[in-house]
Amino acid sequence: LVSLLLIGIAAWGIGFGLISSFRVVGVAIAVGIFLFLIALVGLIGAVKHHQVLLFFYMIILLLVFIVQFSVSCACLALNKEQQSQLLEVGWNNTNSARTDIERNLNCCGFRVFDPNETCSSDCFRSHQCQPCAPIIEEYSGMVLRFVGGIGLFFSFTEILGVWLTYRYRNQKDPRANPGAFL
Repeated sequence: LVSLLLIGIAAWGIGFGLISSFRVVGVAIAVGIFLFLIALVGLIGAVKHHQVLLFFYMIILLLVFIVQFSVSCACLALNKEQQSQLLEVGWNNTNSARTDIERNLNCCGFRVFDPNETCSSDCFRSHQCQPCAPIIEEYSGMVLRFVGGIGLFFSFTEILGVWLTYRYRNQKDPRANPGAFL
């Protein structure tokens, strides 16, 4: 479900022109496909009662849990100053996201509007633009809390999946020949 959601959100972002960075979309789609393949390995392992596939599914799901839990906690733990620093680093290190933000939020520059710089915003023609930092910072805390909360919720469902896989993996296959275990 999460994998299909990631792929769908990436496609939605491209379709509506919100995201033009191929790296961002590529990473979201790659993570979605990876999670889908891992879920498929778990499904095949459960249907066939294949202990090796279930073991690999359990280990990879545990690693995904650790990464997702740590990223979710980091999203929830950032204060305003750290968010501002993170946004400024992201602003300075990417041109495609900067262009998308300026176009979608109708702002120019990060902290200060400079009419001598190029900007893809509509307000640039009238030179009445406001800087992007206050607009981005207004929503960044809310988005980080939302993403951290959703990530935390799904990380606990993943640990539940690891526990259930561990329990199911150690059971005998009910379709197996009972005389084969003697």
